[in-house]
Amino acid sequence: MTGLTHLDEAGVARMVDVSDKAETIREATAKGRVVMRPETAALIAAGDAKKGDVLGAARLAGIFAAKRTADLIPLCHPLPISSVVVDLVVEAAAVEIAATVRTTGRTGVEMEALTAVSVAALTVYDMVKAVDRGMRIEVIRVVRKSGGKSGDFVQE
Repeated sequence: MTGLTHLDEAGVARMVDVSDKAETIREATAKGRVVMRPETAALIAAGDAKKGDVLGAARLAGIFAAKRTADLIPLCHPLPISSVVVDLVVEAAAVEIAATVRTTGRTGVEMEALTAVSVAALTVYDMVKAVDRGMRIEVIRVVRKSGGKSGDFVQE
């Protein structure tokens, strides 16, 4: 009908059947950023936030979120994730977040990487919102994907 794999012939949402796909090593990296006032970034970098270690909490939240993606996104397959790496870098007026997720399976891990970045960004916001309510979560996107029939994708 539309060429969208999550719709059947009648246009009804469904989980895609991946049982005929080959198991391959799949990896995806997503990035995003939380833009803030320079004073807020300095507070995070110094480890002086009242709620504690902002970067550590955000890293753990991102890892946990990647592992729970199928519970959050209705049509995602639950996957045996073999690795999640969440990196956070404090810049002059932002925290840059990157998440790389890896599995061996029949479907990719783009949604897991995007979820990890999203939840890590929300955690950064939550931990310092008392000092900077004007923060913005921006440009969450997949920047790399490998494995599977569709091949590699790179877009920084």
